[in-house]
Amino acid sequence: MLATTLCSDHAMSDSPASTSYQRSLGPWDAALIVVGGIIGGGIFLTPGVAAQRTGSDLSLLLLWIGAGVLTLVGALCYAELGARRPNAGGIYVYLREAFGPLAGFLFGWTMLLVIYSGSSAAVATIFARYASALFGLSPAWALPLTIGALVFVAGVNLFGIRLGARIQNLFSLLKLLAVAVLVVCGLFLTGAGHGAVHAPDPARSGAGFMGAALPVLFAYSGFTYLNNLAGEVRDPQRTLPRALTLGMLLVIVAYVLVNLAYLATLGHAGLAASNAPAADVMRQVFGPLGEKVIAAGVAISTLGFCNITLVAGARVLQVMGEDGLFFRSVAQLHPRYRTPNLALLLLAGWAIVLALSGSYGQLLDYATFGDWLACAVGVATLFWYRRHDAAAASFRVPGYPWLPLLFIGMVTWVVLATMRDNPRNAGIGVLIMLAGVPVYFLWRRVFSRAQAMGMPQ
Repeated sequence: MLATTLCSDHAMSDSPASTSYQRSLGPWDAALIVVGGIIGGGIFLTPGVAAQRTGSDLSLLLLWIGAGVLTLVGALCYAELGARRPNAGGIYVYLREAFGPLAGFLFGWTMLLVIYSGSSAAVATIFARYASALFGLSPAWALPLTIGALVFVAGVNLFGIRLGARIQNLFSLLKLLAVAVLVVCGLFLTGAGHGAVHAPDPARSGAGFMGAALPVLFAYSGFTYLNNLAGEVRDPQRTLPRALTLGMLLVIVAYVLVNLAYLATLGHAGLAASNAPAADVMRQVFGPLGEKVIAAGVAISTLGFCNITLVAGARVLQVMGEDGLFFRSVAQLHPRYRTPNLALLLLAGWAIVLALSGSYGQLLDYATFGDWLACAVGVATLFWYRRHDAAAASFRVPGYPWLPLLFIGMVTWVVLATMRDNPRNAGIGVLIMLAGVPVYFLWRRVFSRAQAMGMPQ
């Protein structure tokens, strides 16, 4: 098991970095992190929204394939970024180096305040709902189960990335098993008369394309989490590109097959009318038992997603602390387990606060497009690295510069469409991000003054 010292060449303080992560994640672990970071509860719950906004089976399937290919392009770009900077921090590090510390801070600010914490709180709530249905619990159990899920995934990861990776591998394999069961049931055990793929209706599919693309693209988000953990990946220059590519291909195949199963069982109209298509498919096959089976699958899938989100976000906070853009104490790793335990507890604690407040869902609506916006800006740093980083990368994204430009252009289109269609929520999301600007300058002033006085951070 190799140990590597985090690079401090770009650290923003004079004190040297004294932390190191253990590179204990192999290729299979890394690929399953990609799978676990993308597949949450969305594919089991929301494909009906995309079906409502498309005109046919064919247009719906092409949308899922196209969004998957676009996300694969983004993953290839992040494979090069990870190979160039195989250290903890991911997008934060790329933005800090390419565009300066303010850009990195704004990402970390929004990540902590809304994106990762809000995602964890919202998905933990989905876990609680399905766990309650699985065990026949009353609605009063929803909040304790939500908090329990967040405490559990945080607690597991306090004892080292190796244990956390084993738990995550189990979650990812079980969610792939749930996908396989759903596909087999949808394609082979039901679906008489619903499986034909029809030609698109231009009058319907064209007008609603962007509205249909949004939930599909959001279902593919999360592929960047592995880059946050790059400091714990063995042979990262080779492992990161392979894991990102393999993980994305697995997700694309899984998503397309699941949608084929939905269409085969429910038909396009039935899928469009369904709020829980996975449960509807399993109910047709096994009745109430089928609903229990898929409830277990969704619960496991959402728990695995929460695990990845908290672990990945904690690494960003740890690096920010090391740079002097967050509390110095958060930069410390556990002396034995080499995990950023304080950062992990802080992120999990804020997610619990959001869950208790009941406002996490609204906050997530405000800034959910910020996740893809950060992905696009992260890809933009690739142009800076190609120009300023003379070292040859072990992996270079094919089709440069056209594929990165395609990704940036498409995601920008989605973000602008979101702001146009939902200006209130998008506007508040932008305000949340921009609120970090005065906080950054205030933090730098306080930090500089404390550093000059020799005060601990």
